[in-house]
Amino acid sequence: MMEPVYDQLLELAAPYLDTRDNDLHVRTARQFAERILEQVQADEDIVIPAILLHDLGWKMIPEELQSTAYGPVIQDPELNRKHEVEGVRLARDILQQVNYDPAKTKEILTIIDGHDSRPVALSVNDQIVKDADKLWRLSEKGFRLFQRTFGIPPMEFAEWFSQQVDRWFFTDAAKVIARQEIANRKAEVARNGSKGT
Repeated sequence: MMEPVYDQLLELAAPYLDTRDNDLHVRTARQFAERILEQVQADEDIVIPAILLHDLGWKMIPEELQSTAYGPVIQDPELNRKHEVEGVRLARDILQQVNYDPAKTKEILTIIDGHDSRPVALSVNDQIVKDADKLWRLSEKGFRLFQRTFGIPPMEFAEWFSQQVDRWFFTDAAKVIARQEIANRKAEVARNGSKGT
């Protein structure tokens, strides 16, 4: 565990995370990654930096266009790809600033380079990053953000998410977490009625 270095990475990443609620997204995705790492053997010193730095590239996409590049239907896959390419560039600079291990840096950048666009995972480390990234959508705040952004009724959105679990997630640990998060969101929607969570 390299906690002080992770804190440094997050501090250096902060200026690029003030868009699309990425500061909260990254912190929540990190929590999910840590939960998966408790059950899946992988290299934390690759997974955690990758999850902290994976979405830096959104800062290079105009905010008014960001929602066209992610969500239930990606309208602009080129913009989605651009955020990965820009993210690699920014993450490389940050990792160099903290003198991060070159071999680990190479794998971290490879993971970032395809964390959304690449449908397959290249390693167990990549699987965990992809899983933690998507689990954010099922968290209380992530679900509310997605639901508001795309205007889908909350229960319909929760049902749609439940249909994605086996297709989206690589690790069994993430699938278990996902199903629990979806159950939590459905319960919140039921309690709050049509207004959602």
